[in-house]
Amino acid sequence: LPSLLSFAGHVPCGLICHPDKQHVLYPLGCTVVIQELENKKQSFLHGHTNNVSCIVVSRNGVHVASGQVTFMGFKADIILWDFQRKELLTRLSLHKGRIEGLAFSPNSLYLVSLGGQDDGSVVVWHIGRSEAICGSPASALSAGSTTVIVCSSCRDEVFVTAGNGTIRVWELDLANRKIHPTECQTGQLKRVVTCVKMADDGNYFYVGTSSGDVLKVNMNNKLMTDYGPQKEKFSSGVTALLLLKTGDLIVGTGGGIVALCKGSNYKAMKKIQVQGAVTSLTDRGQSHQFFVGTNECQIYRINYTAFKEELVAACHNEAVHDIIFPLGTSDLFATCSKNDIRVWHTPENQELLRIVIPNVTCHAIEFMRDGRSIISAWEDGKIRAFLPESGRLKYVIHHAHSLGVTAIAATSDCKRIISGGGEGQVRIWEIGERTQKLGEVLKEHVSAVSCIKIKKDDRECVTASHDGTCIIWDIVRFVRKQMFLADTLFKCVCYHPEEYQVITGGTDRRIGYWEVFDGSAIREVEGSASGSINGMDITADGAYFVTGGDDHLVKLWHYNEGAVTHVGVGHSGNITRLKICPGNKYIVSVSADGAILLWKYPHTH
Repeated sequence: LPSLLSFAGHVPCGLICHPDKQHVLYPLGCTVVIQELENKKQSFLHGHTNNVSCIVVSRNGVHVASGQVTFMGFKADIILWDFQRKELLTRLSLHKGRIEGLAFSPNSLYLVSLGGQDDGSVVVWHIGRSEAICGSPASALSAGSTTVIVCSSCRDEVFVTAGNGTIRVWELDLANRKIHPTECQTGQLKRVVTCVKMADDGNYFYVGTSSGDVLKVNMNNKLMTDYGPQKEKFSSGVTALLLLKTGDLIVGTGGGIVALCKGSNYKAMKKIQVQGAVTSLTDRGQSHQFFVGTNECQIYRINYTAFKEELVAACHNEAVHDIIFPLGTSDLFATCSKNDIRVWHTPENQELLRIVIPNVTCHAIEFMRDGRSIISAWEDGKIRAFLPESGRLKYVIHHAHSLGVTAIAATSDCKRIISGGGEGQVRIWEIGERTQKLGEVLKEHVSAVSCIKIKKDDRECVTASHDGTCIIWDIVRFVRKQMFLADTLFKCVCYHPEEYQVITGGTDRRIGYWEVFDGSAIREVEGSASGSINGMDITADGAYFVTGGDDHLVKLWHYNEGAVTHVGVGHSGNITRLKICPGNKYIVSVSADGAILLWKYPHTH
């Protein structure tokens, strides 16, 4: 089972505290993650065929419901789960394209669902019978689209929908299987509603808008009673709301402000700035803290009284391109992405260090064997080296490659770096105490170099390229020794630890075994039923290797038999790279949707 270092922050209201106050739930790609707050243990709900777009928990904590996105014109499923048993109870299929919102009625009798823009309907489902009772178009033809749905906090048959210029209170007539809407009057105000929060007594509800104010609406006469702040509205709109027992509000905004507001005039009394737009606010029951989720995939815990933020989880919100362990330790690893390199502490799943180079993508990284620097390959054509403790820049090699640096490796004596570029050149750099100079250029590849591995004696290396060739180079005499050809874009290559064979993976979905001595193909096995193989790594004894790719699966293979022994399901994006940690404790895989998954290495016999 994997443990995650990621959180899909872009899903509105995606982060939810379970009523038992012990768990939080959040979506990650097509999985729903349930995490215990105390010991960080995670379990997963698998069943969606595409990304999860919304998720809710019933008030009694028994049920979880989640909705997904699908392709235009196809049915998008809602799945009802049993929280305790973590099992799929039933699939509810009616909406097309996307599930925009879900809500449980207060006594968990009904589930109401809202379809996305191409669907535009509201459906009420009977939970006990797992069937639809009735449905209706969500907004009047004259109004804009509806994006938010919430249930009354005391009456099972009442719920509210809101969106662009529309706020409606609905009542279910169970006997006739109909739902009747009433438009709420907001006077002269024209607003796009982004979130709705119901008061506990069910007499009022609060509406957050993209204009940056909050409206209070009376449930009984459907009239707006007041709104605010009148003067200083929240910039970038109100994106999330939380109601306190005192009658005060917590407001989250698109500008990353979390504010505590007076219930009477909505003036902000306390403010905190977080990173990214706030997408979720969820409180931990009666206790004194709440959680904030942002679209930059950060999760914060905030204490009401002190009103100070504490970062609980942060993760990449762009594709992760590489993962590496330092020599001989499994407690640390580094990943790279657009904008940054991050160093993680494995036992606690915590981020230790973030090295930021804004708006530049890092394609590949490597720890120097002596542990004194992290070297990295960037799309702006530079090789950058950083100190691993502080993240300070040690040196930069400018114009290392003309079309971005795409692959990098270092010799074990730490005196040379071998880099590959988008134009296909392989360059060897002499690294001194204070100097870095170009030693040699190897021009054979005609397309981007995707992977470089160096032999233990530092006398030979292998480079894989998108031009369909892998080349074995003599890096003492700087000549080509062997070349393997295949009808594929090679993405990854590994030496067998005894170094007489290499294995390759690429877009033809095959794993190739090659003889180093004469370049002959020994055998080929089908590595995946669909999509490219992007990453591979081999155990220190050469008995097993792992692969990952566009089929989202992590596979462990027996090297000599060429057969899969274990499969890991958990990623919802294309796997870009993966590594077995020193000592075979974990496998860490990273993917194009920003996820980092840690897997326990299985017991192989």
